[in-house]
Amino acid sequence: MRVRVGCELVYEAQYEVPLMTIVRPRTESRYHKLVSEHRETEPAGALHTYTDTFGNEVWRTVVSPGSLRLFCDAVAEVPATPDPVLPDLPKTPVAELPDEVMVYTLPSRYCQLEFFIADAWEMFGHIEGGWAQVQAICNWLHANIRYQAGSTPATSAFEAYRERRGVCRDFAHLGIVFCRALNIPARYVSGFLPDINVPPDPVPMDFHAWFEAYLDGAWRTFDARHNRPRTGRVLIAYGRDAVDAAFSTSYGAARLSRMKVWADEVPDTFVLPERSPSAEGVR
Repeated sequence: MRVRVGCELVYEAQYEVPLMTIVRPRTESRYHKLVSEHRETEPAGALHTYTDTFGNEVWRTVVSPGSLRLFCDAVAEVPATPDPVLPDLPKTPVAELPDEVMVYTLPSRYCQLEFFIADAWEMFGHIEGGWAQVQAICNWLHANIRYQAGSTPATSAFEAYRERRGVCRDFAHLGIVFCRALNIPARYVSGFLPDINVPPDPVPMDFHAWFEAYLDGAWRTFDARHNRPRTGRVLIAYGRDAVDAAFSTSYGAARLSRMKVWADEVPDTFVLPERSPSAEGVR
């Protein structure tokens, strides 16, 4: 199965503003394999790329006085089956966790562990099994946290928990912090999620966030926002929380004047246009 994913971002600034973006799908991941891609910047200019400590591809550029348009369009191969469900997976004891996952047991900018430990153990500590425990967290979040716009880039997991509302980013942070409070490593994931085998969402497409929990020797996918196995995920970035996977970080007053995101199933024969001067024709 193939999906077309991408975005168009337009920034405006009155003076030069350095900018970092993380929007390109990874070349290959356990979620997908990139088939083809096309990218543009207008005006054409230097776009420096580097790989951060989490393996994410970061684009660095400068928004000159006026505007800057970034365009990324790609086709990816994805499994035709939804996210795996493995309800009998055990929890990995802390003493047996690999060194490289230990950072995902610690507090981070948006996941303040100290505010959740008591509640996590009271609400979920009695549940046996690793998958069962994480799924119970997702069930509770899906039932008790209202999906509602209003959170900001500064909203923490604790604020979303207290207000009982948030967007996909907040659902991911809450899943992460509850897992870490139970000594389960958990990390933030950003990417694209098309509406495949589900009713179309009338809300305009956006980047999506979910989380992964480390269970029985591997990272496993969980999505408390939707709380059902989904098809077609395309990975952009991993991180401790949204700080590490933010689609945009500006070092000055650069205003995002336009943002369009798409993620749709396409035929295997679909070929990306050689030039895409505007994303107007893309859903």
